[in-house]
Amino acid sequence: MNNKLLHTPEGVRDIYGREYDNKAYLEEQLSKIIDSFGYRKVQTPTFEFFDVFSKEVGTIPSNELYKFFDKENNTLVLRPDFTPSIARCAAKYFCDSNEPLRLSYLGSAFTRTDSLQGKLEESTQLGAEFIGDDSVFADGEVIALSINCLKEAGLKDFRVSIGHIGYFKGLCEEAGIDDETELELRTLISGKNYFAAQELIEEKKIASPYKEKLLGIADSFNDLDSLQTAGENVNNDRSVKALERLEQLYKVLCSYGVEKYVSFDLGMLSKYNYYTGVIFRVYTYGLGRAIVKGGRYDNLLLHFGKNAPAIGFGLQIDDILEALSSQNISLPLKEEPTYIIYNPDDLEEFSKALNKASELRKQGKNVILNSKTNP
Repeated sequence: MNNKLLHTPEGVRDIYGREYDNKAYLEEQLSKIIDSFGYRKVQTPTFEFFDVFSKEVGTIPSNELYKFFDKENNTLVLRPDFTPSIARCAAKYFCDSNEPLRLSYLGSAFTRTDSLQGKLEESTQLGAEFIGDDSVFADGEVIALSINCLKEAGLKDFRVSIGHIGYFKGLCEEAGIDDETELELRTLISGKNYFAAQELIEEKKIASPYKEKLLGIADSFNDLDSLQTAGENVNNDRSVKALERLEQLYKVLCSYGVEKYVSFDLGMLSKYNYYTGVIFRVYTYGLGRAIVKGGRYDNLLLHFGKNAPAIGFGLQIDDILEALSSQNISLPLKEEPTYIIYNPDDLEEFSKALNKASELRKQGKNVILNSKTNP
């Protein structure tokens, strides 16, 4: 036998036994929390047309996509990100509706990564999207929902870092930075590549006061009081309104009673260019990457023909499980099955064993029916 057939390709893996039980349990419990907020499940295809995730949409770069062709020679991609798929789905089936939509999803996303990063290229994501409400109360609901999910998972020590893309965009407009440079600078700061960001700023000859302000964004982890200081560093309406929105959002989160998990990070940006407002990520100790990612994308649905604001988040299920493990937090053990043994040479004994197994299964028990000849 070819031993290669026993192994999975790089970037994907098998999940079985106790690990699978933990994953299934977590998905089920977190889905119940999302359901309790009135979100309805949708399922979108694992692969879509390339244009759903094109540069114009503002999702991940083309070289990180798994691309292939159908029999009509259309370019297809494995879904790298659920949000554009949900936006397309909502625009297709709810195009003429002005009612707010609350949709949730669960499935795999696929992203090509550098093999040196050691990341899986297939990840499981569970998320929620609130479409049709541009208010700060929608922002608060989505962030509070993500916090409730993490608490349900058993995590206690985590931090929700909240930013607003409008603050950075307003500062770039104030500095006279063109759209192409803004996007490049945004990508560098989002990737924590501060030296390259500094080189870009110097190359573009951005005025000195803005050079310090833009690079300073990267270190702007703030509590609520320091947002006022951030407002003193800008002189444009877009940045000021972004700060006002964050202050309003904090009050809403206080109403939910989740403010102790919240901090503000004006340097929080994203390589996803479709984000337009509030953006947030959740971090916990024992893991260097975000376990939840989310934000507001008020223009994305318009790309698919529906003019509607939206905000949502995605829970990174595999990363949450890794965080639980590193923090020695155990999920409930799945009940072990009941074994019933019968003599294969005695049909009457088999019938009795089968009836007993059927009764126990009706009671919700897991039952294994084995013959005495089985090991």
